[in-house]
Amino acid sequence: MANIPEVIVATPRTGKFNKNAARRVRVSGLIPAVVYGAGQESIAVTVDPKSITRILHSESGHNTIFDLNIEGGKAAKAMIIDWQYEPIKGKLLHIDLKRIAMDRALKVSVPIFLVGEAEGVKTQGGILEQILREVEIECLPADIPSNIDADISHLVFGTVLRVSDLPHPEKLKFLTDANQPVAHVTSVKEEEVAAPEAVAAEAGAAPAEPEVIKKGKQETDEEGAAAPAEKAEKPEKKEKK
Repeated sequence: MANIPEVIVATPRTGKFNKNAARRVRVSGLIPAVVYGAGQESIAVTVDPKSITRILHSESGHNTIFDLNIEGGKAAKAMIIDWQYEPIKGKLLHIDLKRIAMDRALKVSVPIFLVGEAEGVKTQGGILEQILREVEIECLPADIPSNIDADISHLVFGTVLRVSDLPHPEKLKFLTDANQPVAHVTSVKEEEVAAPEAVAAEAGAAPAEPEVIKKGKQETDEEGAAAPAEKAEKPEKKEKK
């Protein structure tokens, strides 16, 4: 787990806010950012990318609430709302920070971690499939969990772990549909099991038909005798009538 800095220091930016100005900020070893929320005006600032990276790589990730100290302004609790990486080198380019009121509920998404070994995998030869990896919740900032652990040891064929089955305290409310499947035990599809035999059966029977068609085309193209023969048969049919 990464060490989370107690305080993120932000320096207000002045002057023009364009690509060239942002590039100069990055060259200086900082990254441009915007701070907004809590009914206050947005402020363009610069922050240390190393501190932000430690937060993003921590156990709670972007849901981490930290102290934001804006030079010349008031300190506030904040979260990372959005961030942008450079696609090739993977360096942080820009982040959005939001001031947080600790007495107001937030809507955030937290990861779901599956715990244990499913009975259907251990004794029935099944495969565990996780369908949902994040769940949206609503709670006070101080109550945001880093993740939700879900015990899947009871899962067998025919049983499904749903959002409503996820453990959570009363102070936490799920916003994701309660019937949404989270995980289940599945098996290899029947058609996939039968595929080798089906392929073998088709391999023994399939060549007969294509071979006849292929030979027919060769006789018509190479010998030139097939087409006249068909024309000669038509008068005989007319004489019989």
